[in-house]
Amino acid sequence: MTVDSSARKQLAALRRSEISARELLDLHLDRIADRNPELNAVVSLDPERARAAAAAADEAQAAGGPLGPLHGLPFAFKDTHAVAGWPTTYGSPLFADHVPEQDELIVERVRRAGVVVIGRTNVPEFAAGSHTFNRVFGLTRNPIDPRRSAGGSSGGAACALAAGMVPLADGSDMAGSLRNPASFCGVVGLRPSLGRVPEWPLYNQWETTSVGGPMARNVGDLALLLSVMAGPDPRAPQALGDPGSTFASAQPVSLAGRRVAVSVDLGGAFAVDHEVAAAVQSSAAALTGAGATVTAEHPALDEADEVFRTLRAWHFQAKFGALLAANPDAFKPSLEANIRAGEHLSGADVARAYRLRTQLSERMRLFFREHDLLVLPAAQVPPFPADQEYPSHINGEPVGDYLAWMRAAYYVTATGCPAVSLPFARTADGLPIGIQIVAAHGRDAFLLGAAAAVEELVRGEF
Repeated sequence: MTVDSSARKQLAALRRSEISARELLDLHLDRIADRNPELNAVVSLDPERARAAAAAADEAQAAGGPLGPLHGLPFAFKDTHAVAGWPTTYGSPLFADHVPEQDELIVERVRRAGVVVIGRTNVPEFAAGSHTFNRVFGLTRNPIDPRRSAGGSSGGAACALAAGMVPLADGSDMAGSLRNPASFCGVVGLRPSLGRVPEWPLYNQWETTSVGGPMARNVGDLALLLSVMAGPDPRAPQALGDPGSTFASAQPVSLAGRRVAVSVDLGGAFAVDHEVAAAVQSSAAALTGAGATVTAEHPALDEADEVFRTLRAWHFQAKFGALLAANPDAFKPSLEANIRAGEHLSGADVARAYRLRTQLSERMRLFFREHDLLVLPAAQVPPFPADQEYPSHINGEPVGDYLAWMRAAYYVTATGCPAVSLPFARTADGLPIGIQIVAAHGRDAFLLGAAAAVEELVRGEF
């Protein structure tokens, strides 16, 4: 058993007392000491505090009391999730010394499951953008090729997972922040259905673009972490009612007879790198070989760009507008521009975005009456050079802005459907490429079972 073993294997070894929480922690701290100086995925590391927590975990197990489902596993929370008593910087100099007094709900649940907190994982400033760098901790690099981006905004989480620095990771996703870094780092990331992983506290409990969710090195581990995160809570009025235990096991479902739509670009809605396109196209043959009925179809999501950009700008202005006004030089230019875009929105603009989003949701509902799954790129490009904020070109054509290369992810965001990014192929240079598998809203358990089945198809090849 090593730090590269699955989380489930590490937990089994802990339960059988084949390894102690202290020994497991030391293995992970050794890996962090080896890889983190170059990759910069784990920040605010506190080894002594973690050792005290690991010792307490060992004592609790020796006492024979009930143990949480993640008892003894090392864990580093995303640096945008408030952790009581730990630095939570949001990647912003304005919060470089911020230490919350209260856990947010996703942290509360994971800590209650028994993890040993070791630190935080790095993020872009306020989680804006799918490349992880900030002025507090610097740049996170890709674990496969450190000259490349690890993605974002859960880039530190994905990098730490892939490099064996942590066995599981939490994240959040608005424009692809769980799916994009999973694709870039060769791990699995799930954007759950809206309401599946409740969040609290929020400045706006009715805001419905960003969700929290799990990351792992395989689908089984992903399901385990989702089972801890998911489930209703009275503080979150939009939470779905299924208990978290519903998702504890992701048994592969049979793909035979499943109706799968595969689309490289949603009918030309966005540009896709040639190697990524080839990987998505190759998934059709793999799924057909497993007995699925595969068609080159896609839902019409033409309104998704306007919907997402309007609601993101509105959300950013509402959340950060006053902070920007008070600190006009404290934000990176791309984030400042996104906040200021919200200043010009009218009530009619926002109402139109919600009306269009309702149409998208209905269209997806009808699409999934005729299809079980939709397969898309998880990210439109492979990992790009780490010295760029975002890729400037795709197949030689200009990208436009820091959001335009993420349409494959944020078009799905606008629908509210669950989507998983699953490692599927590699570029000629050995960089990971993920496919995005989408299911109908609320069908997270089925999606995990389907992802587990696809994972079996490529096991040993990726």
